[in-house]
Amino acid sequence: MITEKLLNTNAMQWKKAFATIFTGQLFSILTTSMVQFSIIWHLTETTESAIVLTIAGLIGFLPQALLGPFIGVLLDRWNRKLTMIIADSSIALFSLVLGLYYYFGEPSLAFVYLILMIRSTASAFHAPAFQAAIPLIAPEDQLTRVAGWQQMIFSFSTIIGPALGIAVYSATSLGVVLFLDVAGALIANLMLLFVKFNQPKPEVKVQPHFFNELKLGWQTFIKVKPVVIITLAAAIFSIAFMPLAMLFPFMTLSHFERGGYSASLVEAVFSIGMMAGGLLLSVAASRWKDVTYIGFSLVAIGATCLASGLLSKDAFIVFVVLSFFMGATAPFFNGPYMAMIQRAYEPEMLGRVISIATSVMLLASPIGLLMAGPLVDKYGIQMWFFWSGVVVVLTGIFIFAKFKRLQLIEPSKA
Repeated sequence: MITEKLLNTNAMQWKKAFATIFTGQLFSILTTSMVQFSIIWHLTETTESAIVLTIAGLIGFLPQALLGPFIGVLLDRWNRKLTMIIADSSIALFSLVLGLYYYFGEPSLAFVYLILMIRSTASAFHAPAFQAAIPLIAPEDQLTRVAGWQQMIFSFSTIIGPALGIAVYSATSLGVVLFLDVAGALIANLMLLFVKFNQPKPEVKVQPHFFNELKLGWQTFIKVKPVVIITLAAAIFSIAFMPLAMLFPFMTLSHFERGGYSASLVEAVFSIGMMAGGLLLSVAASRWKDVTYIGFSLVAIGATCLASGLLSKDAFIVFVVLSFFMGATAPFFNGPYMAMIQRAYEPEMLGRVISIATSVMLLASPIGLLMAGPLVDKYGIQMWFFWSGVVVVLTGIFIFAKFKRLQLIEPSKA
């Protein structure tokens, strides 16, 4: 009876901690979603150039990709909660700077790119610190379920983010949207102050050489072959799919010839799908192996992209429906993939491992962005939707075939 009460108390404690964290993240992700969509739409509307959009995406990805492995070493040394607070505060600060610029005038593209680069650099610290902190709170057998919750929170925030963003942007200015992002970051940081992270301290008394730690992180990462295989597949997925994250509004504007509210509708429906998928993942988290969810997700996402590339100009509603299913299957890749990593490695190595895995995907993304901009401007956005769908479907089939042949589904403890 005493043991049962203790287990119930521990379960309540970690769930309460996540409720507190996710409450803050709800505001932060919501305002960030408003900013991201508003900036993308502003650039789409004012330039009508796929190249400008892909450059913005490239600048947003590169700092995280290049700095990721080095940041991982630092995250395993630093306090992860404090790192998250400082990183989020930095993002808020430069949102304020860009907001003031837009409020009083129109900044140059170069200045916008500079701020996007600085925000991306701060995000390179925040995102892996958050992911590396999750196993410090949640039990190991609950990591996939927590990933489902995280996808739900992200999806809920991004459902109304684009619509709110375009509404505030249309009624006021991009500067006001950026000011709201500052408020969201402050609320997220306030919530973090109420949560305790039991982060393990390094066992060595003398701090090892930075590059030795970096090498150790890489050696630890490649020990778990299933994670390496999935990460390489994720890199291929990133080359094909990530440019679409920047080009969704461009599809609405150039192919379907619709405005900002139609573009925000697509984003909202995609996010509703993600929320539904995250809910389903949190309920069915233990029914299949993580890699089964990942393979299914890739095939389904690829099929919806391929179908979108075949749509006529008057089939906007069909595109909206396909966007819902595309979003609904996305959590079945993101959640299980991160849960595999969190489950496979010791907490004191997670900062490095997550940063390395993230960097592999982010370094692949610029390849897709560099290819997508000129090709889309020359051949049209539908071409990229179609062929990216083909590549992603084939990647999902490869995952199923590879793991079936190896008969190796779940990573063991490194």
